Amino acid sequence: MNLNRHLHRSFSLWTKNSAKRFNSALANSKQAFLEPLHGQTGVTCLSLNRPQSKNAISTTLLKELLESLETAQFDKSIRVLIVRSTTVGSFCAGADLIERRSMSQLQVNKFLSDLRAALGKLEALPMPTIAAIDGPALGGGLELGLACDLRVAGHGVTKIGLPETALGIIPGAGGTQRVTRLIGLAKAKDLIYTARMLSAAEAHEWGLVDYLSSPDSNAFERAVQLASQISNNAPLALRAAKQAISRSEDLALEPGLDFERASYETLLSTQDRMEALVAFKEKRRPVFKGE
Repeated sequence: MNLNRHLHRSFSLWTKNSAKRFNSALANSKQAFLEPLHGQTGVTCLSLNRPQSKNAISTTLLKELLESLETAQFDKSIRVLIVRSTTVGSFCAGADLIERRSMSQLQVNKFLSDLRAALGKLEALPMPTIAAIDGPALGGGLELGLACDLRVAGHGVTKIGLPETALGIIPGAGGTQRVTRLIGLAKAKDLIYTARMLSAAEAHEWGLVDYLSSPDSNAFERAVQLASQISNNAPLALRAAKQAISRSEDLALEPGLDFERASYETLLSTQDRMEALVAFKEKRRPVFKGE
């Protein structure tokens, strides 16, 4: 009997480990996929996994990026999403220009439409998002980062920019609009007209990125620290805050204040709000559940 139990347990463990290995291999075969970050409650990575081309956006990567975003949109367990590369020293080099050369005009138009939709979905996700820029963020790659709430750049990154005018085009996935809202009209014109490449330090000075990693670290590690700090707070409050802040660009002050008040009031009856009050009274850290 004991032997049978031992065999059954061994088989169960082998099955679970095999499933984990299979799921890991399946994820690694994808060019974009979601993966919860081990040891960080509520933090999930949207990983770009096309190392041979520095995550240049192919039609396959774009398709899998859209699928990942659609999943993340409805996953209430995700408190913070980090967009990152699985490969050290890279982020996203923009559209795959090699693939682009073989595409018809119709295919190019669909690609641009799908990329715009994907970045719109990323920007509209209900949870806070962070781009971990550990390598070149060019063209569509920078536009991907701009669709996140916050951007962290690795200390040694040297190529951040929108080089499209040097290629006979302009940014076509929101770059002209999002970068202008972020850094202002004059700097946006300077960046796009010159097609210049900024270092991480210059991008931080310009306001394109919000944080720099230390010289002995990288953007992903710094992004994890930031995500951990954010994820300690109440998930429903984080989502309400993001919604209210995002609407501020579209609303005049008084309607904006009304929207903020409505968002605030939805939180008053939540379990997390009650937990925060009890924790404050008991002088301990609250344990939030997103309820």
